[in-house]
Amino acid sequence: MKRIWLLAILSIVTVGLAAQDLPFRLAMKSLEIPGLPGLQSFAWATHEGKWLIVGGRRDGLHRRQPFASFDAAGQNASFLVIDPVAKVWWSSSFPDLPVALQEQLSSTNTVFQQEGKWLHLAGGYGYSPSLGDHVTHSLWTVIDVPGVMDAVQKGAALAPYLRFAESPAFAVTGGHMDRIDELFYVVGGQYFEGRYNPMGPDHGPGFIQHYTNAIRRFAVEVDEQAFNVTLVSETIDSSALHRRDFNVVSSILPDGREGLTAFSGVFRPDVDVPFLDCVHIDSGGYQVQPGFSQYYNHYHCANLPLYSAADATMHTIFFGGIAQYYDSVGMLVQDDAVPFVRTIARVSRTADGQMGEYLLPVHMPALLGAGSEFIPAPGVPRFSNGVVRADDLPQDSILVGYILGGIESTEPNIFFVNTGGESWASNSVFEVWLDREEGSATDELNPQSRGTLGLQVLPNPSDGDFAVRFHLIRPAEVRLTITDQQGVAVLQDVLGGALQGPNVFAIALNRFSGQGIYYVTLDAGYEKAVQKVILNP
Repeated sequence: MKRIWLLAILSIVTVGLAAQDLPFRLAMKSLEIPGLPGLQSFAWATHEGKWLIVGGRRDGLHRRQPFASFDAAGQNASFLVIDPVAKVWWSSSFPDLPVALQEQLSSTNTVFQQEGKWLHLAGGYGYSPSLGDHVTHSLWTVIDVPGVMDAVQKGAALAPYLRFAESPAFAVTGGHMDRIDELFYVVGGQYFEGRYNPMGPDHGPGFIQHYTNAIRRFAVEVDEQAFNVTLVSETIDSSALHRRDFNVVSSILPDGREGLTAFSGVFRPDVDVPFLDCVHIDSGGYQVQPGFSQYYNHYHCANLPLYSAADATMHTIFFGGIAQYYDSVGMLVQDDAVPFVRTIARVSRTADGQMGEYLLPVHMPALLGAGSEFIPAPGVPRFSNGVVRADDLPQDSILVGYILGGIESTEPNIFFVNTGGESWASNSVFEVWLDREEGSATDELNPQSRGTLGLQVLPNPSDGDFAVRFHLIRPAEVRLTITDQQGVAVLQDVLGGALQGPNVFAIALNRFSGQGIYYVTLDAGYEKAVQKVILNP
């Protein structure tokens, strides 16, 4: 029997129609494809309803030990072709391809984008037998999707359907590739060489790590005879663009132009926690969104973008994954271990450019979603960049796409105890349906997402002392109140010297009565924020 999760009402309010709601009930239905291997952090393309899967991992969260992390045994070293309607799949290894190409096609976290029949694939991280080390590959590969799919199903030669070029500019992993107008954009990511080691680059075998901090724009020419890639320009911002392993989602801007939005990502250059802001990118440049913070769904996960032209409102739904925050009985909880979460949330931008984050009332069926992908279904009305045309959806239910794979974890925080068995690459497939029928569920606004304070308590949980970080849009008298679970104030203070811009104040544990849960309230006069803190002295 199929499992069905009714997830939420996505309410799109039409301006000028007396705030009339046009709700979509969102449902996920499990789809069993017998024998399908688990997959996460892969590239994909579609043709005639079938999916081509390239690279990624067949294991779970990478281990901390350098000898075990991102090992060759967990690489997906085969092309997969999946037919979700017939529920069958095919696979083919590629020993006839050049060695450098074989190694890139077996790597994880490539940047990729499908344009027509061509799947563009660049970078990726993995073990290189030819070099005897882990590398970020410097290839840009184009794949003739129909040709490769046909060859995989027939067991025929693959080489005629792939071409590649090489350049240091292509060496990126954990970024995102997309297209705006005539140019390909590669946003964020990093260059990583060597074995992963949480102790840092100078311990054990050591490694080299460089964030690109960049938006790179490429001109690409490809047809049956020619293939050329040219780096047109590169924009560097070591603060706003210092991101990897994040969601970059196609969007429609309020003026109708196509663009991208880079959501969250890791790690901030000043502290090892995720970004909370987002960056809008268009053909003219980029801008950090003012007055918005995203607290849920920080790492890459399946996502679904929808746009209503009737009220110029953009919605993006995020499915599970990993995040620094989660909701607990209506209270925003911060966990700097950045756990796996079941959260499904949406971020909406209205015609006036304001953004807000909304928690859906039902979660993913497990700690699932990190490294998963949303694959669109055929026939859904979309803009040229893949965003769903919300106004053109039918009045009844419609299959809008599928969620494939990702990491599934047994516990929220497994990184420090990970032996390889606490998580795995999921072989789950879920149909995602939208239905216009009315329902009683509503999405809950995260009020802090619309604020400018950006309150954070670091570290959290805390073993004694912690710092309160926040941002002021103008100088203000800031009042700090900390209460226990019974609502008794254990600290009340006015933070003197708070200035416009970022502020950090140290708080000492000896002011508290003991371990437990406390609530930090920050009041700047024009705005207030509350944070739940766990103390373990």
